[in-house]
Amino acid sequence: MENPQPRWCSCRVPDEIGRRQVLGGLTAAGALALAGWPGPASAATREAQAREAQARGGSVTITVMGTSDIHSHALDWDYYKDAEYSDRDGNVVGLARVSSLVNEIRASRGRDRTLLFDAGDTIQGTPLGFYYATVEPITETGRTHPIARQMNAIGYDAVALGNHEFNYGLPFLDEWIGQMDAPVLAANAVHTGTRRPAYRPYIIKRMHVRGRPPIRVGLLGLTNPGIAIWDRGNVSGRLDFLDLVETARRWVPVVRARGADVVIVSAHSGDSGTSSYGDALPIENASALVAEQVPGIDAILFGHAHLEIPERFVTNKATGRTVVMSEPKCWGERLSVFDLTLRHERGRWKVTGRSATTVNTNTVQEDPELVTLVKKQHDAVVAYVNKEVATSTEEMSAAESCWKDTAILDYIHLVQTAKVKDALAGTGHASLPAVSIAAPFSRAATFPAGKVTIKDIAGLYIYDNTLLASVLTGAQIKDYLEYSAQYFKQTAADAPVDPASWTNSGSRPDYNYDQFSGIAYEVDIAKPEGSRIANMTLDGTPVAPDQRFVVAVNNYRQSGGGGFPHITAAEVVYNAQVAIREAIVEYASAAGTIDPAAFHAANWRLTRDGAPVF
Repeated sequence: MENPQPRWCSCRVPDEIGRRQVLGGLTAAGALALAGWPGPASAATREAQAREAQARGGSVTITVMGTSDIHSHALDWDYYKDAEYSDRDGNVVGLARVSSLVNEIRASRGRDRTLLFDAGDTIQGTPLGFYYATVEPITETGRTHPIARQMNAIGYDAVALGNHEFNYGLPFLDEWIGQMDAPVLAANAVHTGTRRPAYRPYIIKRMHVRGRPPIRVGLLGLTNPGIAIWDRGNVSGRLDFLDLVETARRWVPVVRARGADVVIVSAHSGDSGTSSYGDALPIENASALVAEQVPGIDAILFGHAHLEIPERFVTNKATGRTVVMSEPKCWGERLSVFDLTLRHERGRWKVTGRSATTVNTNTVQEDPELVTLVKKQHDAVVAYVNKEVATSTEEMSAAESCWKDTAILDYIHLVQTAKVKDALAGTGHASLPAVSIAAPFSRAATFPAGKVTIKDIAGLYIYDNTLLASVLTGAQIKDYLEYSAQYFKQTAADAPVDPASWTNSGSRPDYNYDQFSGIAYEVDIAKPEGSRIANMTLDGTPVAPDQRFVVAVNNYRQSGGGGFPHITAAEVVYNAQVAIREAIVEYASAAGTIDPAAFHAANWRLTRDGAPVF
């Protein structure tokens, strides 16, 4: 995914097959039948099919399954709700569901005719991933990561790296890779200043279909160039991330030359041809470009965008041959299933037909063996997130945080500002006003009146970001806020008050609507983009363009995530690698009480032609 989407995000509505599965309780076999796939066959039936295929000239169909953007969803569980996962579309999540579906398809198609790959972003995204990276890190305990346990048990044939694999640093990533039975691939992640891959670039799997010559399937793994920005602190000076098209152009001929009959790419890169970071790096969502521009590829499993794209065909410009692509939906909600037909000609296998579909994992139950495998680790995380850290004097909600200054977001600001002020005390920057940036990551976040747990804090701050502080001027902050205000659609002063319809202009997600604390300002949404920020003041005094501020900001934003102006080039005056979520937990635990009356100040508001909306 581009960036991990908040839990409340509205992903693509399931296709017609997905809806029928939800409404009708369709089995996995039934879902495949709807997509034109044959049902389960006995060994005798498969032998008869093989003989028939031989008579037709030696055609064989192989099945390639794929997942992407699992984001540490091991089980069908929502740690933020402390309940089984549920959404309005009837989706389920987790590798335990994926396992059951994979088992059904292997039984249906024949184990010797199937392969299973993943397109990245597997170990980060839920409290489970966070816990085994920071609370009981596998690098210290030596225990096997729950996602590695499950992937090994399912029997993945290879896994590509996603951008979020780098969130916890290279030593952690190396430890996880060492625990994996499947090869972990990333051809375009190279040692800095070289073209030498830092990870395995490809594999060639030999499939032994009974009665046939071996089929050699090559898999090239590609990861996302945005890692250089999003995890700059972990990879700068160590790794470079090359263009996907150029990397594939280099390696696909190598894979072919080493005997691959079929070449598949597993790419952690969407298919839109766009980037969230401009043109500073190679294209972020380049998988369709790879299909179009690099000869010799038969199929592409891709991810990163958290969309469901069952089947897309792209014609290669050089050869005129068709490449089939598929993206499964995130979190184990879907499994991509490719159908590749091969004919043996002149001593080699050649792909003569290709198709793909996605299957909803709500058509199966969790694999009990996969549940048992990680139950102790899962239970440890459940106990952790339910620990009480403080008592709130009243309920606080983020439901209106996208259009109002809310107390629950101010609590993030409170902690970030306090941490930065403490760190800079006695330094040359201590005299500068300290302000804070935060965004509404989840409209579903709440602190209940009474007991507040780690689960509640994790539901508010859902990303594993760390805290930094940089120096910006008043003019730069205004530019920053103008950019952030593009989140709102221009709305006439006399239009009905319907704030939910004003947000997400240009598909800008909520997590890219940054709000400041410490200064007062207005966002006039009746004005055009670029002229919406008005009446910026500090303690009632207008902010001067050259006035300097210390700005508390997360590492993702400071590294360039979201493309906000000035912040990446600003002087960094604090970077102790403190996890913001953990800082909030620590602050709340020390205080014991969360009282909005002590910290909530509505310092920004929406206006229309200068008149307050609320």
